[in-house]
Amino acid sequence: MSAQPLLEVRGLTQRFGGVVALDAVDLSVEPGRTVGLIGPNGAGKTTLFNCVTGVQRPTRGDVWFGGETPERLTGLAPHHVAQRGITRTFQNIRLFAGMSVLENVVIGTYLRTHTGILSASLLTHEARREQRWARDHAMGLLEFVGLTGSAGKPAGSLPFGFQRRLELARALASDPAMVLLDEPAAGLNPSEKQQLLGLLAALKARGLTMILIEHDMQVVMPVSDRVVVLDYGKKIAEGLPGAIQADPRVIEAYLGTPRSIETLNPEQR
Repeated sequence: MSAQPLLEVRGLTQRFGGVVALDAVDLSVEPGRTVGLIGPNGAGKTTLFNCVTGVQRPTRGDVWFGGETPERLTGLAPHHVAQRGITRTFQNIRLFAGMSVLENVVIGTYLRTHTGILSASLLTHEARREQRWARDHAMGLLEFVGLTGSAGKPAGSLPFGFQRRLELARALASDPAMVLLDEPAAGLNPSEKQQLLGLLAALKARGLTMILIEHDMQVVMPVSDRVVVLDYGKKIAEGLPGAIQADPRVIEAYLGTPRSIETLNPEQR
């Protein structure tokens, strides 16, 4: 018997004037699973993320989250969605460039803290305890992504690949139930992509649920349990990575000629 979906998207439709960015898309993600979301530029992938996280309100459809007792997220503000347990990264990195690497991750822990501004300013016992927890938690995440040596540096001074890792650490800082990763390998060199795959594999081993938008098939296929394909806002295919790579509709819409499929390693087909 399959697990109750952690995330369920039902009939999600998003229109911008006469443009249909999403057209009645259904999507479900079970706990602990990684779903790859692929498709050409303009297919609606980031729009789907925006609708799930409250950045945009869909024209029609609903987003439900929570497993056995799901809650309707449609219409909630982004910070309320994050409080429910969904965080994300972005195509274009959005760090606080002038703040330290450590401070960027500490900010991500604030969804887990309870003391108010007055308590923090007065440094009450509870506020001091939470500050210590936030710093220790953030340092643990920097160790996980390999950035402990850069904790005190301004985030904007890091090389691009390090900034990608920092954004991942910040997304993990609130201990989310699900992370949405929007092209985390964009701009990375081959070595950095392998390091990213290692981090994603470690997160899968911890049981984190993920949705991964990615254009690089050698990143998305090895880490995904299931792959969903969008084209012009419609879901045109869904299945195991090997089946998706062999699907004629996917090849025509996105992956290119059959020859481009053959460039992948045999174990990734």
